[in-house]
Amino acid sequence: MRAHRHAFFASLFFSRLADQILLFLVPLVVFQTTQQATWSGIAFFIEAFPRYLVFPVCGALCDRISPVKVLRASQRCRAIACVAGIAGFSIVGGIGWLIALSAVCGALTSQGLVAREVLLPQVFSSERFEKVLSYAQIADQMGVVLGPILAGVLLGWWRWEYVVGIAALLFFAADGATLLWEHVSAFEWRAHQHVAAVEWLAPVKTALAHVVRLPGLGRLVALAAAENLVIGATLATSAAMVTGLHRRPDAFYTFVQTAGAVATIAILLLIARVRIPRKALGRVSFLAIFAGGLLAGLSPSVWGYVAGFLLIVGFDKMFSIYIRSVRQAIIPAKDYGKTLGVVIMLNNLTQPLAGLLVGMFAGNGRMSEVVVGISLGMGALGAVVVLAGRGAGRRRAAAHGQTRAE
Repeated sequence: MRAHRHAFFASLFFSRLADQILLFLVPLVVFQTTQQATWSGIAFFIEAFPRYLVFPVCGALCDRISPVKVLRASQRCRAIACVAGIAGFSIVGGIGWLIALSAVCGALTSQGLVAREVLLPQVFSSERFEKVLSYAQIADQMGVVLGPILAGVLLGWWRWEYVVGIAALLFFAADGATLLWEHVSAFEWRAHQHVAAVEWLAPVKTALAHVVRLPGLGRLVALAAAENLVIGATLATSAAMVTGLHRRPDAFYTFVQTAGAVATIAILLLIARVRIPRKALGRVSFLAIFAGGLLAGLSPSVWGYVAGFLLIVGFDKMFSIYIRSVRQAIIPAKDYGKTLGVVIMLNNLTQPLAGLLVGMFAGNGRMSEVVVGISLGMGALGAVVVLAGRGAGRRRAAAHGQTRAE
């Protein structure tokens, strides 16, 4: 069992490490090349939009065929995309190849993410789900910690295309770990029902119906979308804020990214070891991210920005555990894959939207104002969702009381 667990999480670690290297490279290389924060925002939009647009297809795919096959295809195809991007750059040139291969790998990352999410409840069915999520997030965050460090060190030695080659090798390593996990575990995927060959829009319609009708799921989606506004703005502007606005070297940018990942791991270890009520997880993390966005945007000091950045990225995974544990309890098991794909897409489309807003409005030194405005938008959306939830709760209580009286 221990070898089975280690191989599964090693695959997650290698995959995230490679993905994080690519996420680190795009905004930094684009800003270094153009010296424009607006282009960093546009590059982030191009990189992130396909990543979230494909989630409904990925979710429906995992309800039709084994998620293990989907996961392995995702890892192999990402490695091939990296090699193809390097070949294209060698022949034609231009940083567009880096953005394009990152967009392709982002879409394939979504495929792997949904496959792992569908697998987790079955692979670790005998354990507390919040604990499983915490350990999965720790393996994920170890990749996030080491990704910026490794990318920064490698960029000091080689050009970006050689660093992408290292990412390709890591994707192949992730696939090898998945293959090892298949061999050492006795896991067999069990489909919840036979799925006939039907139109691809049918799963999306089912998922959207669940979002509208299942109690609490729509509000959960809205809260996650609000939170991802600030996450997207942070990812799109961090390189420009640190190396441009605050005039710190690339090594300091690597330090900031690494510190954020370390803070996240500390919070995840706390969640894994201490049983914290779900509502407390949601409230604390949402408020911390909101405060972090305001601090990062308003602080004139680079250390104030770092403090805000740590709040944002540190508590993002706490909020993710809250979201994932609640929706796992809400969504019917037979429709989990298809509904999960649509929900994740709706949750995360505000990330590339934030990048687009940065690209449109962050010129002429207005990055800080854009970050503050997006953070206030997150707070306003969160307040609306909470008030709407309380109103719905009162209406259900009143209806229940009337039914009992009758």
